[in-house]
Amino acid sequence: MVQPAYRIRKQTLLAKIQAGVSADDYRRLLALFLPILIDQAFIVCLSLVNTAMISSAGVSAISAVNMVDSLNIFLISVFVAVSTGGTVIVAQYKGSGNGLMVSKAAASSVASVSLFALGISLVMIAAHGPALQLLFGSAAPDVFANAKTYFIGSCSSFAGIAMVEAVCGALRGIGRSRVSLVLSLIMNLSYVLLNILFINVLDMGVLGMSIAINVARYGAAAFALYYLVKMDANLHLRIKDIVSVNFAMLKKILYVGLPFAAEQMFFNGGKIVTQIFIVHMGTNAIAVNAIGGSFAGLLQIPSAALSLTAITVIGQCMGRQSVEEARKYTRFFLWISSLFLLITALIILPLFHPLVSLFHPPDEIVHDIFVIVLINAIAQVPLWSASFIMPSALRAAGDSKFTSIVSLLSMWLFRIVLGYTLGIVLDGGIVGVWLAMNIEWGVRGSIFLWRFRGKKWYQHRLI
Repeated sequence: MVQPAYRIRKQTLLAKIQAGVSADDYRRLLALFLPILIDQAFIVCLSLVNTAMISSAGVSAISAVNMVDSLNIFLISVFVAVSTGGTVIVAQYKGSGNGLMVSKAAASSVASVSLFALGISLVMIAAHGPALQLLFGSAAPDVFANAKTYFIGSCSSFAGIAMVEAVCGALRGIGRSRVSLVLSLIMNLSYVLLNILFINVLDMGVLGMSIAINVARYGAAAFALYYLVKMDANLHLRIKDIVSVNFAMLKKILYVGLPFAAEQMFFNGGKIVTQIFIVHMGTNAIAVNAIGGSFAGLLQIPSAALSLTAITVIGQCMGRQSVEEARKYTRFFLWISSLFLLITALIILPLFHPLVSLFHPPDEIVHDIFVIVLINAIAQVPLWSASFIMPSALRAAGDSKFTSIVSLLSMWLFRIVLGYTLGIVLDGGIVGVWLAMNIEWGVRGSIFLWRFRGKKWYQHRLI
C-alpha cells in the first residue's frame, strides 16, 4: 500500500530528529531541558504579564518601559555574555571529569560577572541623562520622564541579576538545571508579585516597577549566594573563593565571554539603533514593537530553552573530546527546535485576539501587531534555529570569535541598513523593520551552517 506523501514527509522528519539519539540520551536531555524550558516559559510569561500590567498605566508608560528595556538588554547582555563563558568552561571541565577545576571555574564566573555588572551600573547611573537624551530625546515628554525613572531603577539592579545569572550559568554547566530553575523562579515570581503590589494595588506606575525589580533581583542574589556557600554539595564554594580573583581561570572565561560580550554589545546596539528610528515613527509604533516582541518571546520559548541546553550538552561533549557526539546533538537540537517553533505558532496564532487584549492596545494598532506576529511566526520556523541554536553549539566548542564576528556583520549590514530602507525609506513602517530582522536570521543562519560543516569550529582547546 502506498503511503500518503504527507505521512512519508512526517516520518522522514521524525527519523532525522531521532537519528543517533538513544533512549538514555533522551532521558538525560529531558532532565536537563525541562527545568530550563519551565524557566524560559516562566520568564517570558512574566514579561508578558509585566508588560500588560504597565500598559494599564497608558501608552506612554508601556512605550517608556519598552525603550529603556532595549537599552537594558544591551547593557545586561554584556555581563550575561561573560556568564556564558563561565558556563562553557564549567561544562567542559565537567565533561573532562575534573571536579576541582569545575569549582574554581564557577567561583571565577560569579566574581567576574558581578564586577562587570557593578561597573556598568555605576557608569550608566552617572550618565543616565545624556544617554537617554542622545537615544530617545525625540520621544514625547511624558514618555521621556517615565523612561528616566525606569532606567535609573533598572540600572541599580544590575549587580543583583548578574550574580543570579552567573550562579545559574555555573549550575547549568554541571547539569544542575533544576536548581538554576528554582533561583530564577524566586527572582521572577517575586518580581511579578511585587509589580502587582506596586503597580496595580498602590498605583505607583513606572516608579513601582523600578522598586520591584531591585527588591526581586537582590533578594534572589542573596539566596543564590546562600545556596552556593551553605547548601550546595557539589561545587564546595566559599565566600573567599568568590571574592578572590583567579586570573588564569578568568582568562579562560573571558576567551569565550569577551567576544560574545562584544557581539552582544554591537548586536543589541543595533537593536537600539532600530529602536531610535521606531521612536521617530511615533508612540503607537513603539507600542506595536513592544507587544510584537512579547509575542515573539512567547513563540520562541521551547527553542530558546534548547539554545541554553545546547551550551551545556555540546560543552560537555567537547570536554570529552567527542566531536561526532557534538555534531549529533547539534543536528538533533536544530531539527527539534524547528518542530517546536511550528507547534508554538499553531498554538499561539489562533489565540492572538484574547492574548493581545491583555495589553489594552488602541484599536488602530491591533492590525499592525497581528501582521508582524504572523510574519514572524512563519519566518521563524525555517530560519530561527540555524541563527540561534547553531551559534550556541559553536560557542560551546570554543568557536566564539567567528560566531561573534558573523553576528556583528549580519546585524549591521542587514538588519540595520535593510530595516532603515524598508521601514523609513520605502515607508514600510514597523512591518518593514520586522521583515528586515527575519531576513537577517536567514543570512546569519546560513553562514553558521556552512561553518558547522567544516572542521575549524571544533579545533579550539579551552581546558
